Amino acid sequence: MQVTNVKASNSYTRKGEACSLLGPCRVLKSAFSCTRPRGSWFVNRAAAASRVATAPVVDTPPKTSIPSGGDPWEDDKWTKHKWTVYRGVAYDLTPYLDRHPGGRWLLNLAIGRDATALFESYHLRPEVAVAHLKRLPVLEGFPVEAVPQAPRPNDSDLYNAIRERVRKEVFKGSEVKGAHRSGSEGAALAVLSYAAAAYALYTYDANPLTGALLGLGGAWIGLTIQHCGNHGAMSTNPIVNNLLGLTNDLAGGSSLMWRYHHQVSHHIHCNDDALDEDVFSAFPFLRFDDRLPRHWYHSFQHIYMWVLFPFLQLVFQVGDWKALFDNRTVGATMYGASEFERKTVIAGKLAHYTLLYGLPAILHGPTAMLAGAAGYLFTQSIVLATTFAVSHNISETKSLDPGPTRDNLDQPAVERDWGVQQVLTSANWGGDVGNFFTGGLNLQIEHHLFPAISFLHYPAISKIVADECHKRGINYAHYATLPEILSSFVRFMAEAGAAPQKPVRRDGEMVMLSKL
Repeated sequence: MQVTNVKASNSYTRKGEACSLLGPCRVLKSAFSCTRPRGSWFVNRAAAASRVATAPVVDTPPKTSIPSGGDPWEDDKWTKHKWTVYRGVAYDLTPYLDRHPGGRWLLNLAIGRDATALFESYHLRPEVAVAHLKRLPVLEGFPVEAVPQAPRPNDSDLYNAIRERVRKEVFKGSEVKGAHRSGSEGAALAVLSYAAAAYALYTYDANPLTGALLGLGGAWIGLTIQHCGNHGAMSTNPIVNNLLGLTNDLAGGSSLMWRYHHQVSHHIHCNDDALDEDVFSAFPFLRFDDRLPRHWYHSFQHIYMWVLFPFLQLVFQVGDWKALFDNRTVGATMYGASEFERKTVIAGKLAHYTLLYGLPAILHGPTAMLAGAAGYLFTQSIVLATTFAVSHNISETKSLDPGPTRDNLDQPAVERDWGVQQVLTSANWGGDVGNFFTGGLNLQIEHHLFPAISFLHYPAISKIVADECHKRGINYAHYATLPEILSSFVRFMAEAGAAPQKPVRRDGEMVMLSKL
């Protein structure tokens, strides 16, 4: 493993962070799971805080009130607009929804929130994108201060330096024509061809082996074409991206829920204990962070997690249906989700159930179907769980001890260097082969910095990122193989399960979570 030391001067004093969500992930979800937060959300917030009083608290929530401009999620004068906030200015996106080059589904993610981080991390040429944004109607008198502020990637010297070099050295100006979103066509063909062949075998003879082979196809879809398609990174054509993104639904997930959970919550706030739902959504069964409350059984989580991982896909099923009715994933409210997007969830679930359960049951009977489906579910779940978990849950990316990573995460979300946060909280493994089979998720650092770039460009980009991090003395964690980083993940889970709970502050991020 290669690790470059980080300068100790990067540490800051923590000015106030959220509660460690036991708790808050579950309590706040129920308190704020509605299409729009209601007028009583401050009362609900106080009640939610009282129910997680077992967490060590070193500060009390500040008093907050709706500004004089009104409630942007409730007042008719604002709800009639498809509003978003970019760097302190509110814009009406309505005139641009059907003209956005990346498609409407991606732009919908910006509705009802501060989309600065989404906007700046998705555009390789931000100056061009900002020029289009400035042509949109500005909402005068809009209560911007009521909207939780998002991080600002363009304020990161590291991110700006890397992006400029990527434009000059990797794409050499061709990103103007969309080269950064191209190049994955062959990989998409390989993934779809394997999945089709595996399904043909599964319908010919449903059994645990053919189910497992199909499960590998489902996992490959989840890691590659749906992942990059939903990021808008498989093609310059948004329809192609949407169709590839919908393969998530066929494989058993939900492209709509994934876009909000993964892009709004996880990508923007990587490893934040209050705002990244990947940190707390498995709690109380698994404790991925020592800022979460600890139970005695967590000491054994590195052992029993292998019994839980095979059921990941079934957990997704429950979560997707609940999010559809709540209009909210655990970490993000789906303010901009269209009626058509919601219908794709239902259609996708019906298609998945028919393909995995219905047709094999008709052809081979319920016993053979159940055996084959179990092979699919267990194989897909284990591959996805292990591949996703290792990238952000090792000692370098979520340190249990004082150091640069902990210092970065201990700052309020809006005060962190966003580019540094993405590097410190992510880890890479392998090279070109791993990149092909995981859709670039083995090069997680590059993916978090450039989610809208086709994964086949990540190996070239990784050289630039490593070089810029080395110049600045910033950790750049890279493991040679998957087994090596997997071993580190198991050790981390054992240590996180045994570690005492870290004291946390309960203020700004608690409010942010309710409104995000």
